[in-house]
Amino acid sequence: MARKPDRGLKATLSPLRPLLPYALRYKRTIVFAFVALLMAAGATLTLPLAVRGMIDHGFSADSAGAVNAYFGAMIAVAATLAIASGTRYYFVMTLGEHVVADLRADLFKHLTALDAAFYDTAKTGELLSRLTADTTQLKSAFGSSASVALRNLFMFFGAIVMMVATSPKLAGMTLAAIPIIVLPLIASGRAVRQRSRSAQDTLAQASAYAGENLSAVRAMQANGAQASTTARFTRAVVAAYDAAQAATLLRAFVTAGAILVVFTSVVGVLWLGAQDVLAGHMTSGVLSQFVLYAVLGASSLGELTQTWSELSAAAGAAGRIAEILAIQPRIVAPARPTPPPARWQGRIAFDHVRFAYATAPEKPALQDFSLVVAPGERVALVGPSGAGKSTTFALLLRFYDVDSGSITLDRVDLRDLDPVALRRAIALAPQDPVIFGLSVAENIAYGRDDASSGEIVAAAKRAQAHDFIMALPMGYDTLLGERGITLSGGQRQRLAIARAILADAPVLLLDEATSALDAENEALVQAALHDVMQGRTSLVIAHRLATVLEADRIIVIDEGRIVEQGTHSSLTAAGGLYARLAKLQFDTDRAGAAA
Repeated sequence: MARKPDRGLKATLSPLRPLLPYALRYKRTIVFAFVALLMAAGATLTLPLAVRGMIDHGFSADSAGAVNAYFGAMIAVAATLAIASGTRYYFVMTLGEHVVADLRADLFKHLTALDAAFYDTAKTGELLSRLTADTTQLKSAFGSSASVALRNLFMFFGAIVMMVATSPKLAGMTLAAIPIIVLPLIASGRAVRQRSRSAQDTLAQASAYAGENLSAVRAMQANGAQASTTARFTRAVVAAYDAAQAATLLRAFVTAGAILVVFTSVVGVLWLGAQDVLAGHMTSGVLSQFVLYAVLGASSLGELTQTWSELSAAAGAAGRIAEILAIQPRIVAPARPTPPPARWQGRIAFDHVRFAYATAPEKPALQDFSLVVAPGERVALVGPSGAGKSTTFALLLRFYDVDSGSITLDRVDLRDLDPVALRRAIALAPQDPVIFGLSVAENIAYGRDDASSGEIVAAAKRAQAHDFIMALPMGYDTLLGERGITLSGGQRQRLAIARAILADAPVLLLDEATSALDAENEALVQAALHDVMQGRTSLVIAHRLATVLEADRIIVIDEGRIVEQGTHSSLTAAGGLYARLAKLQFDTDRAGAAA
């Protein structure tokens, strides 16, 4: 019977074990908190001794000096208790803040290292919930809950020792009730942890849904979806409330039951002690001392039931965080990465590559894909939507590893390189550029913390972004809204192009980088890109075929395979897929112009 509670205890608290190394980083803080805890517990346990002395000496005129001495001693004990308690609280709460700050930093660092395959299915809002709400739950566990739990644990065992020293008989009767209290408490820990985790999971899902909709609030409002979105979020919040309420109800029952048993046993022992006083087997002072220790022990055990529930809930949060920390990124640097050259030449080679996304393993995005791009060559990738064009960029940046075949940069397999070193050799201007809630200058220099203001301005000028930046309220210091919502699509794209220019990488990837520009700005940016691509290996994904007319070579991709390659004129004359795409698009453009 004794082993089952132990297993329950370990099962409840085991999720908190990985957090101990974070606490042990601050050994000095732990020592100070422990010393203050001992002082506070010792001061509290001293008070009943003074009460016993006063009662046994009586309150006559002859004992006035002794009574004064006892009261003076109690004031000194109270002062010691106050100072020690405040010190204990400070150091324990400081420890909790340290642990949570370090854990949040490590968790965020771990999240930034996870590969693209993880984020293909993960919800950002739920991850943010674990990074914020769950770690806040742990701060409570390592802060106030841990402080209260340790204080009451010391008080409980100290009170038991003093009860035994005061009256072994009454102490034995009191201790007999402890298993009735402790066993249900430990048994309930797993249920509390599970229900608390369910509440946290439900709230995380609601946060994910809210974050997704608030990040696209214009689309939500444009489609008149406010009411349905609010109703769905409300249902999720209510579900989280119900789950939390179930955990709270269980805690309430456990706490109420424990307090009832504890204080009922104290009253019963008090009655037995009163019989001994009446029979002359015990003095009133001894009984008062025992009762005070019993009350201290009972109240400590009662508070332990509450902190046990809080620790169980924190264990649920710790388990959720541990699940994230246990995920290992699949895209990592090899044990001995090939050192990058002083300057890459920019030769790219796909050799019989096959790749399928984990979300659709039965449908390869690329299959038997072979392509060699010479240093400095300008290659355009063309094909219908879903043909595999963007996948080539993702594989080149090593967001994923190929299922078979290989990709090399200057004849070095990408898997033999440190991903950080590889990505420094590649600059990307995506079709849907990401703009952060930073200043204009910080957005352009994103990833280039060492860039000077002159370099930033020069990159913006080459991207034809300088004029509109200077028209902003604070120029390059203007803070942009989240996702650059205050900028036009063309302005966001020009900032992304400036960022790629500043990267000064030997390989340039352009994913329809001029699609959001008007005709005038497109001509300006095309001229800038023509300048930037000189001497660099450039791969351009083009949906608008007019942007690839000057490419050295056009690669036509369909269903993950290269079906045609050549120049615009040769492919048009061949009458294949490219010719059909070109005819369809150019006819559409002429019809639009005529209209």
